[in-house]
Amino acid sequence: MKVLVTGAAGQLGSELVEVFTRAGHVVVGSTHQTLDICNVATVDGLVEAERPDWIVHGAAWTAVDACESDPGRAEAVNGGGTRNIIAAAERVGARVLYVSTDYVFDGSKTGPYLESDAPNPQSSYGASKLSGERAMRPSDLIVRISWVCGYHGNNMVKTILRIAAAQPTLAFVDDQVGHPTFADDAARGMLTLLEAGASGIFHLTNQGVVSWCGFARAVLEAAGDDPSRVAAIRTADLQPPRPAKRPANSVLDNAAMRAAGLPLLDDFRVPLTRLVGRLLAD
Repeated sequence: MKVLVTGAAGQLGSELVEVFTRAGHVVVGSTHQTLDICNVATVDGLVEAERPDWIVHGAAWTAVDACESDPGRAEAVNGGGTRNIIAAAERVGARVLYVSTDYVFDGSKTGPYLESDAPNPQSSYGASKLSGERAMRPSDLIVRISWVCGYHGNNMVKTILRIAAAQPTLAFVDDQVGHPTFADDAARGMLTLLEAGASGIFHLTNQGVVSWCGFARAVLEAAGDDPSRVAAIRTADLQPPRPAKRPANSVLDNAAMRAAGLPLLDDFRVPLTRLVGRLLAD
């Protein structure tokens, strides 16, 4: 297959380019610098020139709190930019895999979120990503991920290790729970979905429900450090408060993967150990 990856310099996009290339597919990567997804002519020109079989659309404005202060820009990039990708894909007969998020849900459900659950975003970021979802065609793929971590880019694993190196104690909330998603595993899962010719909505995360506090403790444990250095606090006690509301429950059930007979990603502690080892070796 020929695959165009948008957002190819990000933590997920970098892994997508590597994984798809290693699998023998022809990969074209575009970055924020080389493709403005809000520019219709630029999008049309690239897609027409490359004529991919698939567009894996990972480009997005993911700064959740910044989106909250500029909802118009969030919608322009995550909603409008995605509609531009779909329109260009339609003209060349390409299918699209759209990378979405747990933020499309309100976080109030007591159990894990299924692909069939009704979205109800509580932030500008979540609303803009849902806008992108609604642009998808029946033949396309929507893949929701959550709590993304990886070797490339900024993420919570790197933040936790940096804080732990600088101060004796750390404080993380224990009233937000989810499934971490490691970028290299997610890229392999997306490759599996594309090669299977899948369509529709899939939740794709690593397994294992954990709070941010529990995750921080797992990071320290993977680093050979003392997890008891991490104190539990409530979201309401965060100072300063975060502008965007976070879902209290971000647990995404990978039910569609199971129903399709596709392999689930490992428990998050497996890629976490791998990633921490790699980061500490740098």
